Amino acid sequence: MILCVRFHVPAVSPVAEGSAAGGAGGGCEAVLPALLAVLGGLTPVVQALPPDAALVDVRGAERYFGWNAAQLASVIRVRALAHCGVDCTIGAGPNPMLARMAARGARRGTTLVLPPDEVTEFLADKPVAALDGVGSATARTLCSYGLDSVGRVAAAPLATLQRIVGARSGRELHERALGIDRTPVVPNAAARSLGAERSFPRDELDPDRRRRALLSLAEELGARLRGTEQVCRSLTLTVRYADRSTTTRGRTLREPTAHSPALTALAYAIHESLGLQRARVRGVSLRAEGLMPARLASRQLTFDPADDRARRIEAVADRARARFGPAAIVSAATATGPGPAPADPVAAPGTLADAA
Repeated sequence: MILCVRFHVPAVSPVAEGSAAGGAGGGCEAVLPALLAVLGGLTPVVQALPPDAALVDVRGAERYFGWNAAQLASVIRVRALAHCGVDCTIGAGPNPMLARMAARGARRGTTLVLPPDEVTEFLADKPVAALDGVGSATARTLCSYGLDSVGRVAAAPLATLQRIVGARSGRELHERALGIDRTPVVPNAAARSLGAERSFPRDELDPDRRRRALLSLAEELGARLRGTEQVCRSLTLTVRYADRSTTTRGRTLREPTAHSPALTALAYAIHESLGLQRARVRGVSLRAEGLMPARLASRQLTFDPADDRARRIEAVADRARARFGPAAIVSAATATGPGPAPADPVAAPGTLADAA
């Protein structure tokens, strides 16, 4: 069996009054290594799913300890609470896709085990968008043909699905609708995303303070990406409200990048598209997704001197932070007291610009 473990880590990065930078950020990712070590005590086949989840292949552990998946899940929950003070929700299934779906369907702080003989019944009434790899556009296309549930997709002929979504995608969709997922659990797999979070000490109504938090998050992600020589293809913004509900929106960058101004501009655009107005916001998080090595990415050259200047400033700031610490250089908007965040994500005069 495969376990999908979702950890529930409280926000620990408050945004201080008069500063959007707050703490170092990272939320669950800061404690994730310790939680992965707890999982590693039962099996070495553990794949991290940042920021707050992991896949665990317990087939060997079941034979070694003589416990079933539900018993192993109970041990994981107890150890995570004892060693890290973190509760978790666990889904168990015959493959990674079903384990993730079981985890999404489980009540918070519980374990849901999906036996192999109940897979067909479990999937039948699920919306087609619940399957891995089925995005909103594909789901709309399938629904327009009346294939709005997993059961109906599973009953459709393979040739029909391939005509609708393509040969390869149709074959993968047909297999997943039947509960087949050939994806292995890969230990120590390279992270496909990177995230950071800021929490406010009280319900935040001021959009300028939220923009300063977004500026801080984008700069942090940019620095971390450049430090590991990676770029991202898209950003996902999650806004957490006073009633603990959340809104998540994502957008794709024009080109893969780790350039902080480009990340900040997209984060601002996503934030503006939400139309929050007087929403009571308790925290925001930003996630860079679709990571890839920077050496494999291409960049459209420009003749804009401001862009070249901004990149030179960024390189100087990165060298300074590497030598003196991450707080050595920060944007003026995140270092000063209350006031509006800049409309455009550029360095303030007399700060980073002088270093170039």
